[in-house]
Amino acid sequence: MSAILINQLLFLVVLIGLGIPLGFYTYQVMSGKHVWTSAFLAPLEKMIYRLLGKQAKVEMNAKKYTFSVLAFSFLSFIAVMFFMLLQGYFPGNPNGAEGTSLSLAFNTAISFVTNTNWQAYAGETTLSPLTQMLALTVQNFVSAGVGIAVLFALLRGFISKNSRNLGNFWQDLTRAVLYVLLPLSLVIALILVSQGVVQSFGGAVETYLLETGEKVLVPLGTAASQIAIKQLGTNGGGYFGANSAFPFENPTVFSNFVENIAILIIPVALIVSFGLFVKEMKQGRTILIVSFILLVLALIGVTMSEYYMAPHFTDVLANGNLEGKEVRFGIGWSSLWAVSTTAASNGSVNAMMDSFTPLGGMIPMFLMQLGEIVFGGAGSGLYGMIAFVLLTVFIAGLLVGRTPEYLGKKIEPFDMKMVCLVILTPPILTLVGSMIFTLHPDSAAWLGNSGAHGFSEMLYNFSSLANNNGSAFAGMETNTTFLNVLGGCIMLLVRFIPMTAILFLGENLGKKKMVAVSEGTLSTTNGTFTFMLLGVILLIGALSFLPVMGLGPIADFFIHS
Repeated sequence: MSAILINQLLFLVVLIGLGIPLGFYTYQVMSGKHVWTSAFLAPLEKMIYRLLGKQAKVEMNAKKYTFSVLAFSFLSFIAVMFFMLLQGYFPGNPNGAEGTSLSLAFNTAISFVTNTNWQAYAGETTLSPLTQMLALTVQNFVSAGVGIAVLFALLRGFISKNSRNLGNFWQDLTRAVLYVLLPLSLVIALILVSQGVVQSFGGAVETYLLETGEKVLVPLGTAASQIAIKQLGTNGGGYFGANSAFPFENPTVFSNFVENIAILIIPVALIVSFGLFVKEMKQGRTILIVSFILLVLALIGVTMSEYYMAPHFTDVLANGNLEGKEVRFGIGWSSLWAVSTTAASNGSVNAMMDSFTPLGGMIPMFLMQLGEIVFGGAGSGLYGMIAFVLLTVFIAGLLVGRTPEYLGKKIEPFDMKMVCLVILTPPILTLVGSMIFTLHPDSAAWLGNSGAHGFSEMLYNFSSLANNNGSAFAGMETNTTFLNVLGGCIMLLVRFIPMTAILFLGENLGKKKMVAVSEGTLSTTNGTFTFMLLGVILLIGALSFLPVMGLGPIADFFIHS
C-alpha cells in the first residue's frame, strides 16, 4: 500500500512540475505573443489565415463567435458521418470494414465532435485505419481546440472594458491546435512508440496461439498518433475496443504514466494560463487548490475502496480487488486512472469500471456528475469551474447584502442565468436521460446485471453521456438504435448549451466597466472562499444526485457488504 501512495504522490508532483511551464506557454500562445515554436509554425499559421480569408481577421461578438463554433462543429459532424457510412468504398481499409449503421454513425459523429468520444463499437473491427485517422483523430484535435478557444473568449470578457468583442474563433482554434496540441501530440506519440504502442498502416496480422495452435488475428493500426491526442485533448476514444487496458495501446507502466499525465496536463496548464491572462495569479491558485483537493479526496476514496472493500475476493484480499484490472498496473495505477479520466472529461480506461467495488465506481461517477469541473475537459472544465466560482460569489454577495463582484466585474441577473445554464444542463440531462431509458420496455434486457448494480450501470453511462466523458460501465448494451439516438441528442445538448451560455456570459462581462476594489469587496483568493467554493460544488452535486445514488451504488454497497 505504501508503494501505491508513493507512486501516486510522484505522479501529482510531476503533473504540477510539467503543467506550470505549459501554462505559461499556452498563455503566450493564446495571447498572440511570440513563442519559441513561432519560428517554424508562424508561416503555417499565416497560410491558414490566408485560406480562411476575411473571417480569420474580424473581431467577433458572442453571436458571431457562437455561429462560428456551431457552423464548424456541424461541418465536422457531416465529415465524420460521411467517413463512417462510406468507409467500405474508400482506400486505407486493409481489413475490409464496411460502412456502419446510420444510428451508430450519428452517435459517433456527435460523440467525437462534442469531445465526448462515447464508443458503442470496437475500433479495430468496426472502423478502417483511414476513418480512424481522417475522421476521429482529426476531431480529437479540433474538438479540444474548440473548448480551449471558448475558454479564452470568456477570459477576454473578464479583462475587456466596454467591449463586446471576444476575439476571433478561427484564430483561437488555429493557435490552440497548431501551437499546443500538435507539438505535444508529436512528443507523446514518439514516447508511446518507443514503449511498443503500435503505429502501422497495415491490417491485422495472422498468427497462432502457442497452447492450442488456433489461428487468430492480431490487430494493428495507427494507434500511437491517435492515443497521444485522445489523452491530451481529454477525448478518450480508444483505437481498440479495450481502450488503454489493451497492450497495443498501453503496454508498460511507463506508457501508462505518460498517458495518465497527458490526461491532466492541459487542464492543469489552462488554470495557470487563466491566472496569467486575467493578471491575478491568486485567482488561478484558488481554482488549482480546489481542483487538487477534490482530485486527491477522490483518489484516496477509490484506492482505499479497491484495496480494502472487496468482500467477494477474500482469498486475495491482501491484494485488494483485482477483478477487471491489468496485473501490470494493479490497484494503484488503475485507481489513479479512473479518477483522472472522470475528473478530466477524458473517458479512456485502463481497467474495467464495471468491475470496481460499489464505492470505487461511485466516486468516479460523482466526479462526472459534478459537471467535469475537477480540472475537466480541455477548456470546458475550467469554464465550468468558473461558473461555480461565479455562483459562489453570488451566494456570498447575497449573504452580506452586497452586489457580487469577480475580477472587477459586477455579477448581475443575466450573468447568473448563463451560469445556471452551464451548471444545471448536465445534471438535468443525466436524470432525464436515465428516466427515459428506464421507462423503455427493453431497458432491463439491455443491462448486463439486475438490481442495484444494473441501475448503477445505467446511471454511470448516462452521467458519462451528459457530461462529455465517454467512459462506461461495460455491462450495458450500447449499440442500439434507441440509445444511439438518445445518447447523441444528450451529448449534443450538453456540449453546446453551456458553451453558448459561456460565450454570451463573456460578452456581457466585457460590456461592463471595471469596478475598483474596495474594503467591502469579497476576497476570492483566501481560505474562506476556497472552502466555500468546495462546499457549493459538493452541495450542488449532492442535492442533484444523492437520491438516485441511493438506488444505485450506495444500495449496491450495502447489499454486498
